[in-house]
Amino acid sequence: MLAIFKREIQSFFTSSIGYLTIGLFLSLNGLFLWVFKGRFNIFEYGFADLGNFFLLAPWVFLFLIPAITMKSFSEEKKLGTLELLLIKPIGLRHLVLGKFLGAFALVLIALLPTSLYAYTVSQLGTTVGNLDTGLVIGSYFGMVFLVACYVAIGLFASTLSENQIVAFIVAVLLCFFLFYGFEGISTLFPEGNTAIVVKDLGMQAHFDGIARGVVDTRDLVYFVSVAAFFLFLTTLQLKYSNN
Repeated sequence: MLAIFKREIQSFFTSSIGYLTIGLFLSLNGLFLWVFKGRFNIFEYGFADLGNFFLLAPWVFLFLIPAITMKSFSEEKKLGTLELLLIKPIGLRHLVLGKFLGAFALVLIALLPTSLYAYTVSQLGTTVGNLDTGLVIGSYFGMVFLVACYVAIGLFASTLSENQIVAFIVAVLLCFFLFYGFEGISTLFPEGNTAIVVKDLGMQAHFDGIARGVVDTRDLVYFVSVAAFFLFLTTLQLKYSNN
């Protein structure tokens, strides 16, 4: 597993993918938060907090992470190197976990520089340093779990086709549905228990819960379960598609 992880990280940074991913993520967030006028602009928001960043980042990652993961298995299949990996003395689960950890680490590296936003916003407040640190930490915590789910979904999508564009589109659709789809479906029901249950099936409700600074074990179990489920599907797909 460690060998696969190192191989993935090396492949990201020996090509332009790693640098483009980090640069694009930081550029998009920077432009929307600090330059472009609109609902996400921190200067127009009127409050010294990072709420707009944590509202925007899941949508940026919804497209960016599938772009990272689309080649994970699609390219291996197309080049015929997947069979070579499968005959090596490494378990299928270790292969999947190595790929997962490699993409996950790259996204975390892209997320790390955004911690500077917290310092900047804390200096912009009427009272310098008046920033709800607990809320910020909780939001980052939720972001890490959301990223893990996106990466697992992207890996699964990359096993479905040799075409990277197809893998990208499938991953975006799955991530969108699981993040916002249930939220949208819940609006079709009258306000009540049914609407709440449907809404809680989506990732956005659980991410919002952690982002409020309330770390509920139910939210953590949800994210871990979703990520584990798609990693399991990825393993099954590789196992039966290569028999």
